[in-house]
Amino acid sequence: MLTERLEFTPESDMEVFCAVPAAPAVFLLGSSGSQAEPYVSKTANLRRRLQRLLGPVEERTKRLNLRERVRWIAYTPTGSDFESGFVLYKTLRGIFPKSYGDRLRFRFAPLVKLHLENEYPRASVTTRLGRLNGRSLYYGPFPSRVAAEKFMNDSLDFFKMRRCVDSLHPDPAFPGCIYSEMKMCLAPCFKGCTDEEYSAEVNRVQAYLDSRGDSLLREFSAQREAASSSLAFEDAAATHARLEKLTPIVSQLPEMVQRLDRLLALMIQPSHIPDSVTLFRIHCGFISDPVTFCIQATEHAKSQSMESRLQNTLDSLPAATTKSALETMEHLALLKRWYYRSRRTGEIFGANEKGSLRMRRIVRGIGRVVKGEQPEDLSTVGKMIRGEGTKEIPEEQQP
Repeated sequence: MLTERLEFTPESDMEVFCAVPAAPAVFLLGSSGSQAEPYVSKTANLRRRLQRLLGPVEERTKRLNLRERVRWIAYTPTGSDFESGFVLYKTLRGIFPKSYGDRLRFRFAPLVKLHLENEYPRASVTTRLGRLNGRSLYYGPFPSRVAAEKFMNDSLDFFKMRRCVDSLHPDPAFPGCIYSEMKMCLAPCFKGCTDEEYSAEVNRVQAYLDSRGDSLLREFSAQREAASSSLAFEDAAATHARLEKLTPIVSQLPEMVQRLDRLLALMIQPSHIPDSVTLFRIHCGFISDPVTFCIQATEHAKSQSMESRLQNTLDSLPAATTKSALETMEHLALLKRWYYRSRRTGEIFGANEKGSLRMRRIVRGIGRVVKGEQPEDLSTVGKMIRGEGTKEIPEEQQP
C-alpha cells in the first residue's frame, strides 16, 4: 500500500525532510536489521512527524527518537482521515498479521442476524459474522448495539416470530412463554402452529428486513384501505394506529443499514492530488482499495461527460472479494467508525432498489467534496442518530 520510498542516513536528514510533503500520510520507518520491528503510523504532517522522530536528539528529553536506527522510509500521501485509517489498516495487516487487530483496537459493527440455518429461525444482534456462504442473513451496520437491539425488538413486535434463544424440540406438554401467552409468538415450542405457518411468518420478517420496512408499510396500508372500503372503521382505525407506530421505526433507520450481501455503495473522499477525489467502492461490506478520480478530463476525454468517465472508472475496477468473515467485519468496523461520526469528511452514496449507483447524485457529491462543502446528508445522519425522522427527496425531484 505504501507507494514512496526514501533512503535515510543521519548525515542526509535535511535532504529527506525537504523531500517529503508537509501533508497527511501513512508512513513506515525501517532499519537495516532483519529482526528489527518497523515503526508504522499515520500523521497529519509527515515532514513535521519525521523531524520529531529522526531529527537530532535533544538533551534531557524522553521523546522517542529513531535517528540512529532507521535506514529507510516508506510512505503514501493521503487526502482524508478515512483514507489514512484504511491505508494504515492495510499496511499493518500485511506487516503484523497476528497483532494488527490489537494495534487498531477494532470495535466491530453491530448487526441484526436472521438465523435461517435454524430449524425454527429467529433474530438476534451480533458483532460476529458466520460463514459467508451460509444461509443466515445479516443487516447493518448499526451505530451501536443499543440501536440495533431497539430496532430489532421494536420491529419484532409487529410479527409472531419467536424471541427465545433455545434449541427447540416441540412438545405439546411444554407450557410456553410470556410471548405465547400474549399472542405475540406462534409458539412452535409446543406446536402452537404448523411448520408451514411458522415458515410463512419468517418470510414476512425477512421481507420486512430486506425492504427496510416497506413491505410491512404497504401491507398495513392495504389492510387499512380494505377495511375502510368495507366500512369496518374500527378495524381501519386499529390498523392505522399500527401504521403510525411502525412509521417512525422505519423512517429513523440509517441509510447505511442494508442487507449485507446486497450492500453496494460508493464513498467519495478528498484526494491529496489537486482537482481530484478518492473513490472507495463498498460491496457486501468489503471496501475496495482507493482509486483516484480526476474531475478535469484529459484532452482525449473532453468529449465525455463526467458521469460517463466515472462509470468507466468504476467498470474498470476489479471485483471486490473478501477472503474471510473476519476481514469483512474489520471493513465494516472502519465504515461504521466513519459513517456515524457527528462530523465527517467525504460523502457516501448507496445503490437504488435495482442495485445501480445514482450517478447524478454522485457527480454532485464529487463537486461538493472537491470544494470542501457540507455533505447534503450529514444533517440527515445526525437526525437518525438522535432518533428524529427524516424523509429523502426522490432523485428526480432534486435540483
